[in-house]
Amino acid sequence: MTTPIPQVRTVLERFPAGSWPADEFAAVQRAQGTDAQVVMDLGSDQFLVVTDTTTQ
Repeated sequence: MTTPIPQVRTVLERFPAGSWPADEFAAVQRAQGTDAQVVMDLGSDQFLVVTDTTTQ
């Protein structure tokens, strides 16, 4: 039986809801080789640019 490695999301930047710079920031990060994506944090009403990193 294998044990899954836990996934950790790292927040690269936060942007207020209703603004679009999060998409632009994520695109720049992807162009630089970081697998960045935009997610919505409903609790804080912010867009977060995150990347998945693996911990060991």
